[in-house]
Amino acid sequence: MRDPERTRRRILAAALKEFSARGFAGARVDGIVCRAKVNKRMLYHYFGDKEGLFRAVLQFKLDERMARFKSYAMSDMAQGVPMLFQHNCEDADWVRLLAWESLQTVGDQVHNEPDRRRRAVYTNALIRRQQAAGTLKVGMKPEYFNLMMSSLALFPMALPQMTRLITGMRADSPKFQREYARFLETITSAFRP
Repeated sequence: MRDPERTRRRILAAALKEFSARGFAGARVDGIVCRAKVNKRMLYHYFGDKEGLFRAVLQFKLDERMARFKSYAMSDMAQGVPMLFQHNCEDADWVRLLAWESLQTVGDQVHNEPDRRRRAVYTNALIRRQQAAGTLKVGMKPEYFNLMMSSLALFPMALPQMTRLITGMRADSPKFQREYARFLETITSAFRP
């Protein structure tokens, strides 16, 4: 029996692997259909073309990541930084996909920029609310706090070679991930009043 949603999810998962490994330009539709165990016709039926599939993968991951973020950031943004790092460790394909997007984007426009900007504005507003509620220090510009959170949580996985050169440990090492998460807990406590 056919299950269109399951087929669509298999294609998205296979495309995430292919795009994160090779970027948009290097990814091959043949590689995606082989990983997903579907034929090209199904891929084109659901996503139109390679670019439509890339946009669908980005949107799927953006929605998934935002749902996870909302689950813990509502109460304490500072506490959310170590959790965001852990999510990046568990989802290294997403981090690599972002890196490829950065390398291959021409100009300043990224996929679905208006929605992604709204998400950033939402997070900035959440930071302001927590500052007003007294759970985050006042005086920090929310946009920069948001950028700092993202940077601290992304950097080790986005540039694993730098992580290894600086710390002597691999970014995917459980020991490094535990120690860095504890470090993030320590430094983000400084952002609480």
